Amino acid sequence: MANMRAAFGEALVELGKKRDDFVVLDADVAGGTGTAPFREAFPDRFIQCAIAEQNMVSMAAGLSTAGVIPIVTCYGVFASMRAIEQARNSVAYPNFNVKIIASHLGVDVGPDGPTHQALEDLAIYRSIPNFKVVSPADPFELRAALPVILDTPGPLYMRTGRSDLPAIFDKDINFTLGKASIVREGTDVTIIAVGVMVARALKAAEGLEGEGVSCRVVNMSTIKPIDRDIIEESARRTGAIVTAEDHNIIGGLGGAVAEVICDSVPVPVVRVGIKDSFAESGDPAELAAKYGVDASAVREAVLRVLRRAGR
Repeated sequence: MANMRAAFGEALVELGKKRDDFVVLDADVAGGTGTAPFREAFPDRFIQCAIAEQNMVSMAAGLSTAGVIPIVTCYGVFASMRAIEQARNSVAYPNFNVKIIASHLGVDVGPDGPTHQALEDLAIYRSIPNFKVVSPADPFELRAALPVILDTPGPLYMRTGRSDLPAIFDKDINFTLGKASIVREGTDVTIIAVGVMVARALKAAEGLEGEGVSCRVVNMSTIKPIDRDIIEESARRTGAIVTAEDHNIIGGLGGAVAEVICDSVPVPVVRVGIKDSFAESGDPAELAAKYGVDASAVREAVLRVLRRAGR
């Protein structure tokens, strides 16, 4: 197990030693987002904006015009709601090179409760023109994604996370923006997952193998631009799709995949996600079970989509 926000902080420090073209902006949550090590290592490149996310995003927009890459860090709820006007009008509309990287996502936040559980951020940012949207599956993918993100011009929103996650990849993973990866092959159904749900999808697939169900598992770490090719190929290959995300079932990964399926290869789709409700404070694993985003919920969705497919 490794912690996503700790990996983010370590990756920032490593990149900071290699390149001097970026700065980190913080909304007084460096301990929560994992950026404290960068603050200690590079105090002159760490800008404390206090609890003023709207001002922070506007400041980042201005900094980007001077040739520096601003990395805006805060919690997902505030990045996607409190500062969304600035993200849309000051960053996306002029197509400025600003990276917004957020922690505290979905019910995986756990005890901080519904005010800090970002359940809508993917839907919000994928709906804004010019924004790219990324959500790595484990710390190794996060580390691989960060330099690619810095080298990609334009606005980008990335989820990190709070809890420990099992390693899915190894340190030599290659990350390509806009490309998904197959982490398990199968022939009966495809589970397309993102973030913390990739590990849960793999767990569900392993259990279903014992029941005679062969699951392909796809890590869709880029939500926008989404990898249409792998969605269409998976639909043709397996004839049934399950999506899995720690996010509102409306507008996120499930919606993005369904749009592709409806456009090109109509097959049954079942979406796993938070069913358009707020959650509550609690243990992350218990919340995942209660709100239907654990491995068991993925398993049930697979069986349901196979019934819909007539199998």
